[in-house]
Formats: sequence, structure tokens, C-alpha cells
Amino acid sequence: MASKDLPAPVTNIEADIPSGLKVLRTVPYAFIVPELILGCWVWILVAATTVHFPLLQGWVMYVSLSSFVFSLLFLLCYLFGFHGNSNSWKVVDSLYHGATAIFYMSAAVLQANATIRSETEVSAELIPRYYQINTAASFFAFITALLYILHAFSIYYH
Repeated sequence: MASKDLPAPVTNIEADIPSGLKVLRTVPYAFIVPELILGCWVWILVAATTVHFPLLQGWVMYVSLSSFVFSLLFLLCYLFGFHGNSNSWKVVDSLYHGATAIFYMSAAVLQANATIRSETEVSAELIPRYYQINTAASFFAFITALLYILHAFSIYYH
């Protein structure tokens, strides 16, 4: 026997996704700005060198550029409130950042490989400058991959 005093089940739970500038102060979403900045640095640093390993560094450029564009679109959607405070938006965000974390980790490993190979396989007069730039690009690629991983897990558990 059911009592008439029981509350009705909740069918539409609000996602509590911030919009506007509050996005920049909320933990899972605040990772987008550092992802953009560090990802842009990866892209700039790889473009600043003479690409001696086009297959390796081409993937790094593709991942960093496409991730920059899509993350910028996500940020704009959050700022303007296009998400509509929907739970499915959190799933899309988590899947995007999870997949991008995997891509960025692969790009970071390939950039590190290009850095190691540039130490021995590139002509002697270009080694110090390009090696240092490639090292910085590898470092920023790993940090950016870490940020995407943190964003994916924090949005999933938020």
C-alpha cells in the first residue's frame, strides 16, 4: 500500500552547469583556459622549429590545433550558456576531454620522440636551439595532456 504523503520521484535533475564568467571560477570548467594557453604554446613551439620529422610533429600540430579550436568552442558555449544546463552536456564534455586527453598524450609522446631524435639526427649547427624548443614543446604537451585528463575526470565525478 502506498501512502499519499510520499514525495513524487524526481525526473529532471538540474545539471548545475555554470554560464558566464562563473565558468572561469568553477573547478572542472576552469581547466579550459589553461588547456587553451598551454595547447597554444605547444602549437607555437612546434611551428617555430624546422620540422625534421613530419609524421611525428604533424600529428602534434593536428592534435594541438584541433584541440585548441574545439576547446575554444566549448568555452564559448559555456560562457554564453548554450548548454541549457543539461546533464547530457556533461557527458559530451567528459567524452570530449577524455578522448582529447588520449590524443594529447600520444602527441606528447611523439613530440618527446622527435625531441630525442633531433638531438642525434639533426645537423650540428641547429641542435641547441631546436632541441630546446622541442623540449619545451614536449613539456607543454605533457602538461596539457594532464590538464585534459584532470578535466575529464573532474567533470565525470562532479
